[in-house]
Amino acid sequence: MGARRFGRVNWLGLYTLALREIARFMSVWQQTVFAPLMTAGLFVTVFTVALGRGDREVMGLPYLAFLGPGILMMSVIQNAFANTSSSMISSKMQGNIIDTLMPPLSPGEILTGYLIGAVARAGLVAVSIGAGMALLLGQLPQNPLWAVLFVLLAAVLMGGLGLVGGIIAQKFDQMAVITNFIVTPLSFLSGTFYSIQALPPVFYAISHINPIFYLIDGARYGFTGVSDADPVLGLAVSAGCAAAVSALAWALLRSGYRLKP
Repeated sequence: MGARRFGRVNWLGLYTLALREIARFMSVWQQTVFAPLMTAGLFVTVFTVALGRGDREVMGLPYLAFLGPGILMMSVIQNAFANTSSSMISSKMQGNIIDTLMPPLSPGEILTGYLIGAVARAGLVAVSIGAGMALLLGQLPQNPLWAVLFVLLAAVLMGGLGLVGGIIAQKFDQMAVITNFIVTPLSFLSGTFYSIQALPPVFYAISHINPIFYLIDGARYGFTGVSDADPVLGLAVSAGCAAAVSALAWALLRSGYRLKP
């Protein structure tokens, strides 16, 4: 191995990879940004009409105020996961993953570049939905720093998980299995549409094992000041899970598992 003549960190390579990931989803912004906004609006409309009726309260909050942060965070989770997983599996299937592996980029730099793309997409979706909540519902974050922290942790956690899934999966069908049977159920069964306080004791305990519950509960605390669990605990669990998943993704990139012959 020759000496890295560009310093300890290949800033130009990292910038280029991150820019590629951002340009990739921005080239189809109607699908990556506008579509989640429409989906969030449909969720709010359907659940409000079917369950809320305009006067229902959950945890002392109007149902719309309770529902909004959950919908926002669910969109962040799904888009962060989709960004890295689709990028990695597409590169593998099309055979151009070599364009990412050949440049003088370390595993940490590759991981960071992909995660920057996931955070950018998730952040753009969060800002779009948050602006819609502010304009239509008059709902602004009561604790903005907490809301931003949990959105960032959600993007890093799910971006790392998407990268792991994209590396492990060998075809699009396997990636769809991960999305449909792991990510989607965890998102829907995490207190997005309901308070886990209403669950039976067994399911209440199981919900606390779901890391996505802490992300959605933390975002709800950031927007409303109300949460099912201690937000400090949620922050610790979310940060720990994000670090663990990122470490796993780094290890897979470093070993070349299912990336190199």
